[in-house]
Amino acid sequence: MQKDEVLKIRHILETELKSGEITLHPSEIAAFLKYLYSENKEEFFAILRKLPEEVLGEVLLELPESIKDEAIEQLSVKKLAKAVEELDSDDAVDLVKDIEDIDSDLEQKVLQNIDKEYKEEIETLSSYDESTAGAYMQTEVFKAYVDEKVKDAIERLRKLKAEGEVSNIHQVYVVDKDEKLKAIIPLEDLILYDFNAKFADIIHEKKYEPITVHVNEPVAELIKKFEDYDLAVVAVVDDEGRLLGRITSDDVIDLIEEQATEQIYNLAGLEEEAEEEEDIKEVTKKRAWWLLINLGTAILASFVIGLFDETIQKYVALAVLMPIVASMGGNAGTQTLTVVVRKLALGEIDWQNAKKALMKETVVSLLNGLIFAVIMGAIAWIWFGNHLLGVVIALAMIINLLAAGFFGAVIPLFLKKVGQDPAVGSSVLLTTVTDVVGFFAFLGLAKVMLVH
Repeated sequence: MQKDEVLKIRHILETELKSGEITLHPSEIAAFLKYLYSENKEEFFAILRKLPEEVLGEVLLELPESIKDEAIEQLSVKKLAKAVEELDSDDAVDLVKDIEDIDSDLEQKVLQNIDKEYKEEIETLSSYDESTAGAYMQTEVFKAYVDEKVKDAIERLRKLKAEGEVSNIHQVYVVDKDEKLKAIIPLEDLILYDFNAKFADIIHEKKYEPITVHVNEPVAELIKKFEDYDLAVVAVVDDEGRLLGRITSDDVIDLIEEQATEQIYNLAGLEEEAEEEEDIKEVTKKRAWWLLINLGTAILASFVIGLFDETIQKYVALAVLMPIVASMGGNAGTQTLTVVVRKLALGEIDWQNAKKALMKETVVSLLNGLIFAVIMGAIAWIWFGNHLLGVVIALAMIINLLAAGFFGAVIPLFLKKVGQDPAVGSSVLLTTVTDVVGFFAFLGLAKVMLVH
């Protein structure tokens, strides 16, 4: 944060803490506290304890994991319990899980201090698998019944809003006596109808036909539905079509960010949880595992080079040019790998329809191989004054880039097919392939064309 921004937020926050009415957005408060944590921990905890429970929960959720953990440990059980109660159910579940990760005993104490009905709600939501839609659902929805008059529903909503029982209401979920979802009506559309009309007279219109997700629907399908229908919110139903809750776009955006972050870490052979650790020893251990695997693949590539040691001794120029062949293959493979892994994550390709993607990536790599073969062949010829050396590196470049494109697509597709995360391990396997193929092609061709 900029110094003037820090001073501005500090002044506003100090004033509002005295008045007891906080207007600053939780993300602004969290950004200020994050700055304060590194500058003055004592003041950080002092302000944290003064925050009203109405905003405390949201502020905690906005803090980075390492700071959040320490903040939670410094707050009383009663303050944490009240902060949880002030949150929407989906956010309350997130905060309770954060507390559980720190101390399961503390989590139980917090839950014991929460309203019994809300506690049961949180426990139910917590029971859903994190790979399903139910884990990201909030139960706060405004329902109207098919036999209810429009004016009665509006009056009920007005009272709930005045009491602070509902927030961010943009739609009315129309259900029958069995709580089965029949229609979703935008709030603004209610003014179009006779206030004495019943919802049963309105919901027959096709535009109010509900778009829903099943409570156990995979997260990938949930995200796809938001993208396909350009949704801001979606209703969650069970096997019988009963309304259970809703999922809002902010939760889906968080999911997309989490998946993208996880993929970036995985492609680099890192683990997100490990990287968020403050313990240097733990981070080192996690990274070392992938570096050990990489060492094994590097030894394999070196073994291939060792097979041609006599050839390299006769033509020292080969040692100069080898890194170029390996580097070009590695970069071309990484390009293909990144594209394919991302498309797999978005559900745009799978093993069944992979032929087109495989063909495209292979042809692109082949064309790039031909282009850079001509360029590098000419450079090697001029550089070392040997036209055959230029031909050798040109052919090796074509072979390696072709292999990079092909295996850069096949490896993640195969890993997905066998039920493994294509982002994990793909880069290590691909590096092995491009190094081995590149060195073998280059040195093998050199032995045949230059030595013999």
